[in-house]
Amino acid sequence: MGRWVARRPEGTGPAGTGPAGMVQGARRFGYARDQAAYLYGFAFVCLVETVGMAYLLASWPVAHGVMLVLDVYSVLFVLGWHAASVTRPHLLTGELLRVRQAAHLDVAIPLERIASVRHEPVYSHPRKDGVLAVTVASGTSVTVELREPVVVRPLLGRAYEVRVVRFHADDPRGMVGALRAGCGAAQN
Repeated sequence: MGRWVARRPEGTGPAGTGPAGMVQGARRFGYARDQAAYLYGFAFVCLVETVGMAYLLASWPVAHGVMLVLDVYSVLFVLGWHAASVTRPHLLTGELLRVRQAAHLDVAIPLERIASVRHEPVYSHPRKDGVLAVTVASGTSVTVELREPVVVRPLLGRAYEVRVVRFHADDPRGMVGALRAGCGAAQN
């Protein structure tokens, strides 16, 4: 949350810093804008619940203390979720696309493996083998098809291979244009 307050995204420092040694010229593409309203709304509901439970449990100090800790944790968890999404945008360098989702997922895709990329809003994502859908507000806006699979290593669960990656970007057309330009440069 400190990076969020300081407006310092992770992974765009000098070469050799952060995972995969991101270079200073990395382009950032945010994805948190469309989830901000409902996460702020959820944080507000958690805050209202904190005040309500404090009032209802005022006569029972132990229960009040326990619920206060849980309620404050809930508010901080929701704000931390949004902060992680804001400070860990998708990154595009001259050689690599990193598709990220808060602190849960970071998939590195070499540009030479990308066969095609397109702006494609999708709001239904049935589970399919070989397809990764990194949704925001239940939708994706960019589809990347790969020549050869990449390995996805989620924070929890087993690693698996994918050939299609769907993800959301706040500026999907800008992301698609930058990816096409980067893939053209990577293939030359």
